[in-house]
Amino acid sequence: MPVKEPSPHHIGRQLAKYRRARGLTQDQVGDHLHITGEAVSRLERGLVELSVTKLLQLADLYGCPADELLLAISPRPQDQSEQITSIIKVLGEADKQFTLELLQTLASHLAQRK
Repeated sequence: MPVKEPSPHHIGRQLAKYRRARGLTQDQVGDHLHITGEAVSRLERGLVELSVTKLLQLADLYGCPADELLLAISPRPQDQSEQITSIIKVLGEADKQFTLELLQTLASHLAQRK
């Protein structure tokens, strides 16, 4: 079954999440991308599609590999699995176990809602 492409709205929400996590304003991001803060707002609201050039510039600004940004917006199950793995692998053993148990409980609960 083909995987849906992420919507511009979904991509924008993820970009806003990264920006806020770094404590940056839309104007600061705009300065880095050589666009206005309003243009960043349009990106984050999904009104404009993100170019590869801007994706690379954002990865530089956010101090992460471009593939991390791509994984964050990918609807592909294997990419989502990789993202979960990268989040969990930096935790200590007790926190890993807690997180896995929490995910199992959550997945079980969500499966019952179907």
